[in-house]
Amino acid sequence: MLAELSPAVIAEVKFAATLLGSKQRICILTGAGISAESGIPTFRDKQTGLWGNYGVEDLATPDGFARDPKLVWSWYQWRRQLVADKSPNPAHYALAQWQYHAQSSKQQITLITQNVDNLHEQAGSTVTHLHGQLSRNRCSSCETPYQDQSSAAYDTQNVLNFDDTLITCSHCDGYIRPDIVWFGEALPVQAWETAETAAAGCEVFISIGTSSLVYPAAGLAQLAKQNGAHIIEINPDPTPNSIVDITLSQKAGIVLPLLIEDITAL
Repeated sequence: MLAELSPAVIAEVKFAATLLGSKQRICILTGAGISAESGIPTFRDKQTGLWGNYGVEDLATPDGFARDPKLVWSWYQWRRQLVADKSPNPAHYALAQWQYHAQSSKQQITLITQNVDNLHEQAGSTVTHLHGQLSRNRCSSCETPYQDQSSAAYDTQNVLNFDDTLITCSHCDGYIRPDIVWFGEALPVQAWETAETAAAGCEVFISIGTSSLVYPAAGLAQLAKQNGAHIIEINPDPTPNSIVDITLSQKAGIVLPLLIEDITAL
């Protein structure tokens, strides 16, 4: 793995590990880039096939669902099918290992994600979801959680099948929707409070696989910086952000295992 890294990146990893090993409160924000390394397309990737004819306003907004709930539900069922066979990658496992190691050390590792998959949980992490979870559903009218969260069943060939038939709420007959934060909707209050508290109180803030351009999540790094935290960015395509102190320009699945190995060895 070291062969894939330049001497400059290796030096930055060592420097970052030394910094992180000396701090107690760490806040981590992950974005679509970490899941892309598991084969999950980012939301901004060009849609394929039928979905290429639609925009974000059609597929990921309350108005889009009100206009055509069948279209939106079908798209999310397609996305669930796409994610169903994906697994955590080395970056997910490295973060889970760090959280586990922190239980016996003085570190507090708060992991926040913008991703709607559950790959962090599958790897063993405790994580706060800012944008909801693809595996969950709720009523579009009364907000009641829909209990049959999987929205999937095995067909006669024992293949997981995500039926795109609309489902109605047993309480109010409203349509069931994905428990996802759509564009134009507020973030979950408790999740956002957790993120803000962790960012404001951390000594190091790490941004992984996110462009830091989508607000309000993008403001967490700024909040951390304003309160004296060091900022580390892990991204093969770093953002032009003047508040970043350490940039690790490589895939998270390559950098994080090395970084966590160095931290846990200190």
